[in-house]
Amino acid sequence: MSSRLFRGWLSRQSTLKGGRGMPLTEGTRSNRLSWGLRMEHSSASVPAALPYYVAFSQLLGLTVVAVTGAWLGLYRGGIAWESSLQFNVHPLCMVIGMIFLQGDALLVYRVFRREAKRTTKILHGLLHVFAFIIALVGLVAVFDYHKKKGYADLYSLHSWCGILVFVLYFVQWLVGFSFFLFPGASFSLRSRYRPQHIFFGATIFLFSV
Repeated sequence: MSSRLFRGWLSRQSTLKGGRGMPLTEGTRSNRLSWGLRMEHSSASVPAALPYYVAFSQLLGLTVVAVTGAWLGLYRGGIAWESSLQFNVHPLCMVIGMIFLQGDALLVYRVFRREAKRTTKILHGLLHVFAFIIALVGLVAVFDYHKKKGYADLYSLHSWCGILVFVLYFVQWLVGFSFFLFPGASFSLRSRYRPQHIFFGATIFLFSV
């Protein structure tokens, strides 16, 4: 009798998970295996040329900002807030905010994928905040310039497309903050929204360009 009891006890212990008293079911084993394969695939899917791609993107972005600044300085008289040059603040701010900084914000999870998730999340959010503020300065500059000159606002296709993209960007940032930085959203809700967040983020960036 004692031998059978001992063998039964050993059998039960072999089904426990890590000594925590939780049965290691087939579903748990499958989930562990699936998680391990995903982690291995994630590490293996990082291209060896990623640093070169990132360096090229930064060089290209800085070149666009520099060329825009040089064009405004050499051919448009420079930039100023309290003169007829106020309009020139608009293109420079939009390029820096909506293209360069927004693009860097999208790259954060690729470049720092091995860092703590909360750190990359905060950096991602801060870059978007800086991009939004700088772009907002560009919008205020052009509206204020139009007001001083007596020009109509939103009279061209460019202006309507631009304001639409800016509003979409602002909404995307607010929703992203609510889901991923604000502590109220559940993990399952974040998981369901994440693909849409990535898709709309990339789409808005393409529209900005």
